Amino acid sequence: MFTGIIEDIGVIAAIEKGSGSWVFVVRTSFEPGSVREGDSVSVDGVCLTATAVRGQTFNADASLETLRLTTLKDKAPGQKVNLERAMTAEGRFGGHIVTGHVDTVGTITDIRNEGNSVRMTIEVPPETARSIVKKGSIAIDGISLTVNEQSDNKFTINIIPYTASRTTILEKNQRDKINIETDIIGKYVEGFLAKRDGKGIDLDFLARHGFVKGE
Repeated sequence: MFTGIIEDIGVIAAIEKGSGSWVFVVRTSFEPGSVREGDSVSVDGVCLTATAVRGQTFNADASLETLRLTTLKDKAPGQKVNLERAMTAEGRFGGHIVTGHVDTVGTITDIRNEGNSVRMTIEVPPETARSIVKKGSIAIDGISLTVNEQSDNKFTINIIPYTASRTTILEKNQRDKINIETDIIGKYVEGFLAKRDGKGIDLDFLARHGFVKGE
C-alpha cells in the first residue's frame, strides 16, 4: 500500500523488452539498502516489484497486462518517473490510500496558471468517472491529489508549487497520457451498493429493509 506522497523522482536507465514482459531499470536517490529485492515500489503510480537491486538502481518487471493498462508502455530510457516505496506499518499517512493498481489512463485536456498554482483538467473514460467526486482523493501518476471540480468524464486538480517541485506533474503537456487510480474507498462503496440484478439501490429496496422516508 502507498499514500501518494512521492519520495523521489527516479530516471529510467534502461528497458529490456521481452515477449512476455518488460524489465525496467530505474535509477533512484534512495539510500542504498532502502529498497530490497521483493519490495513493492510505485513507479508513476504503478505497483511494481523490485526483482534485483544494484547500488542506486533496481529492476522491476511489468507484465503485458500492466503495460496495456498504464503509460509504462510509452516510457523510454532517460525519462523521469515518480517513485514511492510501500508504506511501513509505523509510517505516517500523509496522502490517501493508494494501491498502485491503475484504473485507467487519462488524457490532459487543459493546463493553465491559477494564482501561484497550476490548474489541470483531465479526461477519463465514463466508467472511471463514476468513482471520481468533487473534493475526493485521486492518484495521478502516483501523486495524491484532490479533485477540485468534476463534470461528466472530466475533472480538475490544482497543483501547488511544493507538489510541482517534487514530482514530474508539470513536465506533462496538453494531450499527454497519465495513470489514474481512483479512491479505493469509493470503489468499495460502489461495489457494496450494487445489487446482483444490476438495478442498484432504489426506494423499494430501502423500504424492504426498514428505511422510512423522511427519517
